[in-house]
Amino acid sequence: MSYALDVNVLLYAVDEESPHHPRAREFLDRCAAGPEVCCLGWLTIMSFLRMATNPRIFGRPLTPEAAEGNVSALLALPHVRALSEQDGFWEVYRRVTAGLAVRGNLVPDAHLAALLVQHGVTVLYTRDADFRKFQDLQVRDPFAGNESDDSDGDDGDRVDGDGDDGDRDDSDGDDGAATLAGRSERLNPQERR
Repeated sequence: MSYALDVNVLLYAVDEESPHHPRAREFLDRCAAGPEVCCLGWLTIMSFLRMATNPRIFGRPLTPEAAEGNVSALLALPHVRALSEQDGFWEVYRRVTAGLAVRGNLVPDAHLAALLVQHGVTVLYTRDADFRKFQDLQVRDPFAGNESDDSDGDDGDRVDGDGDDGDRDDSDGDDGAATLAGRSERLNPQERR
């Protein structure tokens, strides 16, 4: 069986200021341990790089080098696959979005949904409830009481990939750095801006 991760899961795993951070780290540690195939769309990876390094989203964003190091660590795992669009993607996208008014922030969600469908991946772990609009996906909230539960994904501190998450104040002096892959490893504090 394979599954995919949305960008918000990756962001929560490196954002120690988020109330979802501990559960995101635990969940990502389980993903990193395998053996199931974990799929990441290149769209998800690029969204992580864009948002994890953005000071408008995080009080102390990752440096580009730290964010890229996190991606490299994930992609180096033997059961992690990066997914790209294949021939016929547009037709899959049109089928997945049929009957939906896809515009604005729903466009990248539809892109990811179509990419997963094209690769036969039906399970997506995310906090973004918008993915429930795509009937081909089984959307799961990895932070719900039981990871197989489908919660509504509605929370006040949602990082949903649209980049409009506002500024965060970081006044405790903790470097807040964490890696995406590897248990209890921490990035060098100088790798934060």
